[in-house]
Amino acid sequence: MRWLVVGANGMLGQDLVATLRERGADVRTSASGELDITDAPACLAFVRDVDVVVNCAAYTAVDDAESHEPAAFAVNAVGAANLARAAHAAGARIVQISTDYVFDGAATTPYPEDGALAPRSAYGRTKGAGEWAVRAECPDHLVVRTAWLYGAGGPCFPKTIARVAAERGGLDVVDDQLGQPTWTVDLADLIVRLVLAGVTSGTYHGTSSGQASWLGFAREVVAAAGLDPQIVRPTTSDKFVRPAPRPAYSVLGHDALVDAGVAPIGDWAQRWAQASGAVLGARV
Repeated sequence: MRWLVVGANGMLGQDLVATLRERGADVRTSASGELDITDAPACLAFVRDVDVVVNCAAYTAVDDAESHEPAAFAVNAVGAANLARAAHAAGARIVQISTDYVFDGAATTPYPEDGALAPRSAYGRTKGAGEWAVRAECPDHLVVRTAWLYGAGGPCFPKTIARVAAERGGLDVVDDQLGQPTWTVDLADLIVRLVLAGVTSGTYHGTSSGQASWLGFAREVVAAAGLDPQIVRPTTSDKFVRPAPRPAYSVLGHDALVDAGVAPIGDWAQRWAQASGAVLGARV
């Protein structure tokens, strides 16, 4: 099986390429600057002789997207459509990485894979459009939504929290947003397992099990960094107003994985305990 990972120099892309190579897979990559996914002819020319295309490329500057939505749409929607069309022309399956931001964040129970999309931000709207485009352009697709990603290969919440806690001796973190902290290594593994299992085309949720608030996660991070978790103080979202609204509830359900016979990622706290050394040892 021949793989193409687009966006291979991003945090998830790095771990996906490493996971594939550890398994001896035949993998090609496209990093930033090597392929302009907003260029449809370029995508058709580049996506050749592969069986699986994984689109890890995205416009992920959530706040910036509020004032630059056309630019975000070009990457997250048009780019996704171009890659899906090219994958279909090449006879390949496409895996599109999406996000919890396609939901409104107002739920109180985990969002199902077929839940109604109601994005509240430009980023969410453009990623939702990307999902639609991939489904329309390539029947052989997997849309994998994830959330609260962290990893060794790029800036992320745990690295920032550990650094600020050490520098300031304390910090405030919101306690009214719930989600599922998810290690990019675990998501990479899940993507590979989904493809190798030959699951039915459709939408799957690639997040850790369980749930936490940002405060709860931050305290686990600070503890892993050898500091007192109580130096992380609770606050509320209205004290941190930003251009893009953050979902208050980002917990995603995993029924589609279970139905397909693919094990969901384990509990977020257990996975953080496994990941913390690698992530905090590679602070950027």
